[in-house]
Amino acid sequence: MITVNNVAALRAAVTQARAEGKRIGLVPTMGNLHAGHIALVHTARQHAAFVVASVFVNPLQFGPNEDLDKYPRTLAADQAQLEAAGCDLLFAPTVSEMYPDGTAVQTRVSVPELAKELCGASRPGHFDGMATVVNKLFNMAQPDVAVFGQKDYQQLAVIRAMVRDLNMPIEIIGEPTVRADDGLALSSRNGYLDATQRALAPLLQRTLQAMAEAIQGGERHYEALMTRHRQVIAGSGLRLDYLDIREASSLRPAHANDEQLVILVAAYAGNTRLIDNLVFERATVADKAQ
Repeated sequence: MITVNNVAALRAAVTQARAEGKRIGLVPTMGNLHAGHIALVHTARQHAAFVVASVFVNPLQFGPNEDLDKYPRTLAADQAQLEAAGCDLLFAPTVSEMYPDGTAVQTRVSVPELAKELCGASRPGHFDGMATVVNKLFNMAQPDVAVFGQKDYQQLAVIRAMVRDLNMPIEIIGEPTVRADDGLALSSRNGYLDATQRALAPLLQRTLQAMAEAIQGGERHYEALMTRHRQVIAGSGLRLDYLDIREASSLRPAHANDEQLVILVAAYAGNTRLIDNLVFERATVADKAQ
């Protein structure tokens, strides 16, 4: 694996790989890699002969009171994991390489309809910053395929909409969430949790599972279902941001007759913001009759 930190070197390597007839895969990350990130690399390898991973802590997607300064930066360990996973190239640019004129004057990319609710309501500007840097990485690496984790379900939806709306010839693949044995979705921010908070955190996935089971059992009063489970989370010691049932592809509020559903949750354990989701197909009357 080679490591480069500038766009010219990245493009030269990608141009060479494409001249050899190789399909290009991209795995954008913010580093501090865990098994979930490595799963993205393995999936990219299944779809591309030349796999590029990026490590860049993007300042545009952090709010003024968020954890940009303390976000873990572990480049040497990330390099070792990526090489072991069979990655071909690591792109690890500086902020000045990504934003040579500074972030204040950087052109922004916005997907307003999908970005205004859920995490977008709690983190104003976050998805604009994310979409902007992903757009730049797409232009820099020019991949045929890019892989993102489904743990950040709204992020994945925003990226898919951006690619569709801007006519980008890139296949977007969503990788299923990788979890710890107790169900907690793996995240770089899990390292912030103390023992008490870590013990509480799996409640989020258990709540999503309980709600999905209720829906599969015939529950259609979604507001009442959400209210009950919001109270469970709020009473647990976690601080709830949101808990919502949405139609899976559009992310609009779910209707009782929707079949493709996603339940999304965000909550704080201390100062650490955790997110999770559960995507499923609602059982229909016909399904139950079989």
